Amino acid sequence: MNLARRTQYLKALGITRWQNRPSVLEVDKEGTTRPKDPSVIKPSPTQGGSSTFDQLALEAAMCTRCVLHETRNRVVFGSGNVKASWLFVGEAPGREEDRLGEAFVGRAGQLLNSMLFALGLDREDVYIANVLKCRPPDNRDPGGEEVAACESFLHRQVEWVQPLMIMALGRFAAQSLLKTTESIGQLRGRMHHYEPFRIPLIVTYHPAYLLRSPLAKRKVWLDLLLARRSLIC
Repeated sequence: MNLARRTQYLKALGITRWQNRPSVLEVDKEGTTRPKDPSVIKPSPTQGGSSTFDQLALEAAMCTRCVLHETRNRVVFGSGNVKASWLFVGEAPGREEDRLGEAFVGRAGQLLNSMLFALGLDREDVYIANVLKCRPPDNRDPGGEEVAACESFLHRQVEWVQPLMIMALGRFAAQSLLKTTESIGQLRGRMHHYEPFRIPLIVTYHPAYLLRSPLAKRKVWLDLLLARRSLIC
C-alpha cells in the first residue's frame, strides 16, 4: 500500500501521527500474511457435521434452530480469506447486511475497511464474521437461545479459518467469545485467548460505535497495534 493511501485511512481512524516499524512478517503461498515461527499451535479442522467450508455455509443457510429464521431475509455467514491470519468478529447482521447477505456493509463496513487498510490489509486478506448469522428484528440485542443456536457455526468457522489473531468487535462479540460479563473497558488493552484453541484475541470497539463516538478511534488504533505486535513477536 502506498503512503498516500495509508495516510488516508489512518486519518479516517483519527490518527495523524504514527511511526513505521520494521516488519518480520512473511507472505505464504496463499497470499496470507503470517508471522515467522508462530507460538500458537493451530487447531486442525474437525469433520464434525461439515466436510467442507462451503457445506458449513450451506448448513447455516438452511438453519432453523431459533426464531430468527422466521424473520431473516438472508443468512450472513461470513466473508473473506478462509486461510487468513486475522479473524474479525462482530455482533449480528444489521438491516443492510440482512438485505445483501454480507457482513459489515454500509458506513460501519467502510470504517472497518479503514481499520484494515491502516494495518496494510484489505477485506480479501482477513475473514469477517458475526456471532449471529441472522438479524434480530429491529436490531434488538440477541437473546441467549439465539446465541446458543449460532455458537457452533462460529466455533467451526474458527476451526476452518484457523486464524492467528481474533479481533472481537464490540461488547457483545467480546463477551460471547470470552464467556464473560466484563465490560469492554475492562477487556480492552490486554491479551485474551479463544478457548479451546488458545487463539490470541484482542477486544476493541465496534465500528458502529465509532460512528457515534469518533474520539474512541484512537483507542481502536492502539488495540490494532497491540494485535499486530502480538503477531510479529
